[in-house]
Amino acid sequence: MIRVAIIGASGYTGAESVRIILRHSEAKLVYLTALAEECGEVGEVFPQFKGRCDLQIEPLDFDKLSGLADVALCCLPHKVSMGFVPKLLEAGLKVIDFSADYRLKDIEVYEKFYGVEHTDRANLESAVYGLPELFREQMKDAELVANPGCYPTGALLAIAPLLKEAVVKTGSIIVNAVTGSSGAGKNPSIKFHFPNMNENFFAYGVGSHRHMPEMEQIASQIAGCDVQILFQPHAGPFDRGILSTVYCQPKAKISSEKLSKLYKDFYSSEPFVQICEDGPAVKDVAGTNYCHIFVTCAKGRIVSFSAIDNLVKGASGQAIQNMNIVFGLEETLGLA
Repeated sequence: MIRVAIIGASGYTGAESVRIILRHSEAKLVYLTALAEECGEVGEVFPQFKGRCDLQIEPLDFDKLSGLADVALCCLPHKVSMGFVPKLLEAGLKVIDFSADYRLKDIEVYEKFYGVEHTDRANLESAVYGLPELFREQMKDAELVANPGCYPTGALLAIAPLLKEAVVKTGSIIVNAVTGSSGAGKNPSIKFHFPNMNENFFAYGVGSHRHMPEMEQIASQIAGCDVQILFQPHAGPFDRGILSTVYCQPKAKISSEKLSKLYKDFYSSEPFVQICEDGPAVKDVAGTNYCHIFVTCAKGRIVSFSAIDNLVKGASGQAIQNMNIVFGLEETLGLA
């Protein structure tokens, strides 16, 4: 039985992680932590867990944690996580980190987009990017897994077959994506407050969103050459989910039928990727760890669509999928 600690359990991804682990046949929650003002019985902090989990969410105590857990799901914010991850590793735990602190390998790029000095370069070097469909083998011996961002997960799964098979030009890829209000986290900004989100739809982070360099880094890794991506996020009036639309210029003419076969072959052994016959919808993947993809040709362009739940495949579900891989368990355990 894998003993699981959740660091930062009081947010959306913490709650989603609790929900999944409670139904996991080979994992057990042993420790939940948060800031002092967000602590309390988990069933009081999140009423959906009343009668299902009797653990307390409490301030993090590294002395208590050492020897108590095998793995930490680190649900802390960007810039904060790298202050805790080294201590979690020193305490003997494997770590699945939800923040961006271990995703970007170029220190200068990280510091430019996140506005702080990176303080854990040693562990950054050894961290494995946790997109299982592409980096499963590298994760099997990892001590630290950098869980991908939600937007990059949807976008990269939508274009990975095209990049791997060198089907598209890599200098002009456009990613348009829309997320729901939970994408802003438990403490949203004014723009993501309900009165502004309701009956509204808007673009944000124009040309500067932090997930753009993450997409470019991994896309370049897949393609084996430099990939340039223009990423434009939007927000819509729904709770959860991300719909991504990716536009690519093919190197040569290709039919929609051949594209569909390419994707079906590429993802044939992937338990959580489904290739669809029409455009996907966020409602179809809500609450699941699935990614639905549809690819076609339109006006000489390749257009690929993907839909994921930003809190599951885009965060907690993918983290637990990665945890299963790290510990040699069946990859789908606890997930739906």
